[in-house]
Amino acid sequence: MASDDFHGCKLALMDDSARLLVYLRDDKPEIRCPNMWDLPGGGRENNESAEICVLRELKEEFDLTMTQERLLYKRRYHHPDRGYSYFFAGTISKTEIGAIAFGDEGQHWTMMALDDYFAHPQAIESHKIRLRDCLDALRSGGLTIKPNPHPSSGES
Repeated sequence: MASDDFHGCKLALMDDSARLLVYLRDDKPEIRCPNMWDLPGGGRENNESAEICVLRELKEEFDLTMTQERLLYKRRYHHPDRGYSYFFAGTISKTEIGAIAFGDEGQHWTMMALDDYFAHPQAIESHKIRLRDCLDALRSGGLTIKPNPHPSSGES
């Protein structure tokens, strides 16, 4: 279990066509960022690690199971009002996209082109910033986002 203090995690999953898995949040005034395009992820439960948290949320929201080894990027961020959170990135295959079973949070999901996400007025601004940081870090490290060539190796 993790010993560091954080409140939640987000996950940017991209396919080989430079599209991002996003969902439109419910349009309810009592939730944060209503009717905005969000990324998989959510709040920490008990003392789970950041990796367990983000992968649990992915399972709950999209019925996708991935291993921690599929997480290609991790960065901790601080928000003055909410404390620490983590931002992760990984890849999603066509098979996994086809297997998505959207949960009961949010209006609907889509694979949105990265350029469209960055330009969208309903995309959550802090996620845009974190995603740009992620892409810059991956590029500077010589990494590019490519789908898992073996989506059936332990993941569904």
